[in-house]
Amino acid sequence: MLYKYETHCHTSQVSRCAKSTGAEMARKYKEIGYTGIIVTDHFFNGNCAVPKDLPWKERIDMYYAGYEDAKAEGDKIGLQVFFGLEWTYHGIDFLTFGVGKDFLYAHPEIETMQPAPYIDLVHEAGGFIIHAHPFREAHYIHEFILAPYQEDAVEVYNTSHSQKIIDDRAKWYAKSYNKIWTSGSDAHETGKISGGGVYFDHKVKDLDEIIELIKTKQIKKLGKRTLKYMDPEIKAKYHGKKYHK
Repeated sequence: MLYKYETHCHTSQVSRCAKSTGAEMARKYKEIGYTGIIVTDHFFNGNCAVPKDLPWKERIDMYYAGYEDAKAEGDKIGLQVFFGLEWTYHGIDFLTFGVGKDFLYAHPEIETMQPAPYIDLVHEAGGFIIHAHPFREAHYIHEFILAPYQEDAVEVYNTSHSQKIIDDRAKWYAKSYNKIWTSGSDAHETGKISGGGVYFDHKVKDLDEIIELIKTKQIKKLGKRTLKYMDPEIKAKYHGKKYHK
């Protein structure tokens, strides 16, 4: 038996572009068979709903709202919920695991850091970095920024994308630098969960164990893009095909 964990999802309390609350996301992930999720809302340097004009500590407390909502619901229904964040630099995103409130309270400078010092700081704190969708294309992304000698892993399957070439380029990059592969749905609403995630051969005890299993290449399977969990009107958009050219 394999146990599936989402590594990349958002909540409407914190990510401005998300449409479902943490509790709604937790219920849906439980319904479709996931064992756990890591909530990775957009941080303050991304598409974040937390106001910028508040004191730093208050902003951090508000940033936890989506995760805490998902965690409370997960505890009720038997879904493991862990905290992560998606840190952004000029549209380039890094999933960050293994740091918590104390770290965030202590480092307001991370909002304006460049990737290299940010990754170093996270590593000093014992954290883990996955480069999310490194070759995603969008109107606000003007260059690809890679950190092959610093980031710990590469998200080679971002199943929210309907263009396969984006994942193919991520695989090429990860192979070129012998990076660990991961997968994530990058889901922003319950109707668009697209099958991403990582599988382990047992139920983990905490996020530290997930990090260790990824580091030691004990992922048993990577989730790939599927339409089966999507709402019917969203499925119809793809005319039954997982990818668009």
